[in-house]
Amino acid sequence: MKRPNPFHLKAGGAGIALAAWAGLLSGCADVSMPAYQRPEAPMKSSFTERPDTKISAAETIRPDWWHEFRDPQLDALIARAIQQNIDLRILAGRIRVASAQIGEVRAGMLPSLDAGAGASFEKSTGQKFAKQFNLGTQVNWDLDIWGKVEKGVQAQSAEYRASEADWRAGYLNLVAGVATTYFQILQLDQQIEQQQLALSKNREILSTYDAMHRNGLLPNTRVLQQRAEINRLTNDLLELGRNREIAGNALCTLLGVPAGDFKVPPARLEERVQVPPVPGGLPAELLKRRPDVVAAEYRVLSAYNLVGQAKLAQLPSISLTGRGGSSSFALTDLLKSFTFGLLPSINIPILDPSIKARVKTSEAESGVAEEQYRRTVIAALEEVENSLVNLDAHKKQRVELQQQIGNLDQVARQVNAQLKEGVVSQLEVLENQRSLLGAQLALLANHQQILSDTVTLYKALGGGWSAVEVAQDAR
Repeated sequence: MKRPNPFHLKAGGAGIALAAWAGLLSGCADVSMPAYQRPEAPMKSSFTERPDTKISAAETIRPDWWHEFRDPQLDALIARAIQQNIDLRILAGRIRVASAQIGEVRAGMLPSLDAGAGASFEKSTGQKFAKQFNLGTQVNWDLDIWGKVEKGVQAQSAEYRASEADWRAGYLNLVAGVATTYFQILQLDQQIEQQQLALSKNREILSTYDAMHRNGLLPNTRVLQQRAEINRLTNDLLELGRNREIAGNALCTLLGVPAGDFKVPPARLEERVQVPPVPGGLPAELLKRRPDVVAAEYRVLSAYNLVGQAKLAQLPSISLTGRGGSSSFALTDLLKSFTFGLLPSINIPILDPSIKARVKTSEAESGVAEEQYRRTVIAALEEVENSLVNLDAHKKQRVELQQQIGNLDQVARQVNAQLKEGVVSQLEVLENQRSLLGAQLALLANHQQILSDTVTLYKALGGGWSAVEVAQDAR
């Protein structure tokens, strides 16, 4: 049974009047949208000046920038992590979801077809058994005459591009995480090696002190002090070993394997990993490479298109409904005759407060997306500046530490010579060795920090991804 349709278009004066009314309402609704523009955000022409020659953005960072550290093992670990990391797979899955959602939104432009068949059987007292068979189809097509669905497609396409940028940001975070964790492990290996050497020397000293005490040449307090020093060094060694195991477990997680199932062979950080040169005069244009900045702007574009879609929803919508079917008392007669009908209709949202409310909500959400973009840009500028400041300071500190070690080396040679002549005590030698060991460990930590600062800077600058110009992209 056909339902009544008050907006059923018919030829004649009523249809013309209804069309004119729809046009009048369309003219009253505010559906204007300015052309999309990137939101204004605080920016600078270049980052902290360095005494190097200025370069262009295209020359700054190669895509596989981690090869600059000249460590094949690091290259292999990063390649393995990119292939197996679970977080990266999740981000890749979100790209596939966003791509599928474009098709889901686009389906709103297409007609839908329903088909059905049925039968009824009825028996009343005193009446013959009655049966009836029916077959019917219905086609519904909402015409996207104003482009409302197309706006939704453009919004979802922008979200798809944002999810691609999210994957690139996750890729950069993964590579940086693998590199810095690997550097930490090698630093701990070298610290453990130096701590073991210091512990061995102090045990030799304890053996000498024990002999001197037995011969009455040294008080017992000196022996106890040396044993306490060995306790301290042993405790520090155990702590280094614990930190090494934890860092190894973190690396396993980044590689996508169970913690403890993979071990990095022990190595010396200063011998294995080289500090790459960092160019100066870095242009702020490099921020166009940062995936998080790109993702934030694509989400601004998505919100912009959703505002347009919400405004277009204020306009009348036109749909076509076609019905066809057959009915008979015998199944064999079902296909002998058909009934067809076409019902064009127009729906005019005259007093629908939810539509206007949706426009205001979309505009507010668009404002939030723009502020989030500005926040991302500001955070990116801070991250780059901090990386440059840290890198510059740690390189200057390295010069001071190298000079400190050189001075302590000279003191060690002089103290050892004086010890042989009986001018100084073994305790003074021990104190000098402790100071030298502390300076060497500080230099090692400084080397690891410079490497990590370099990784952070590469990541902050977008890690070699090419610049992206955000624009409409209906797939």
